[in-house]
Amino acid sequence: MPSTVVHCALAGLLAAGLLGDHFDGRAVAVVLAATIVPDLDAFAGFVIPGGHRSVLHTLLFPLAIASVLSYDTRIRERSFVRERWHARGVRVAWVSIAAIAFAAIGLDLVGGGVNLFYPIYNQFYELSGKLLFSNTRGLVQTFVELGEGSETARGTTGQYRIGSGIDPTRGTEPESVERIFPVAQSGWQLLLIFTSVFVLAVRLYEER
Repeated sequence: MPSTVVHCALAGLLAAGLLGDHFDGRAVAVVLAATIVPDLDAFAGFVIPGGHRSVLHTLLFPLAIASVLSYDTRIRERSFVRERWHARGVRVAWVSIAAIAFAAIGLDLVGGGVNLFYPIYNQFYELSGKLLFSNTRGLVQTFVELGEGSETARGTTGQYRIGSGIDPTRGTEPESVERIFPVAQSGWQLLLIFTSVFVLAVRLYEER
């Protein structure tokens, strides 16, 4: 499962690619901070069974923020964001929303699963499968299988639970329980972290 560090690595690449002329250390910090927010629902597991990867990992979260931002910047006569932070604030806000959707929720969708439409529809999904072209079978994809009995569906908050270092198991843990806070759990995750650090370092050097 992707760690917070891996989430931030992908968010850093999004920031480097999308912030444009507004790229600097403070803008990147805002994007990374926004990316961390969905992982705070690990604490929700103490109150809501299965709350981790549900409460703030629903697509309704970035959609709600995007709706508010769109209303503020495109419909209101006087935009709060534009008046306070100008065009820079609008760009940073949109990139932060993209980071939440792709770097935070998206990575967890392919790494263990998320409750994608919670609380409207209580079902964890994990995007797993393959996409390939075969000379005998043609185009083959196994990603889109959203039925109740499909490999993509994982169960409701009562049936499916994803532990964390904050709340490793359902119920009360013994004092000796191991709490793991991963950094990189595979080669591709470590490569992503190093690549992001390199790209951000180069961009920040160029912007001096």
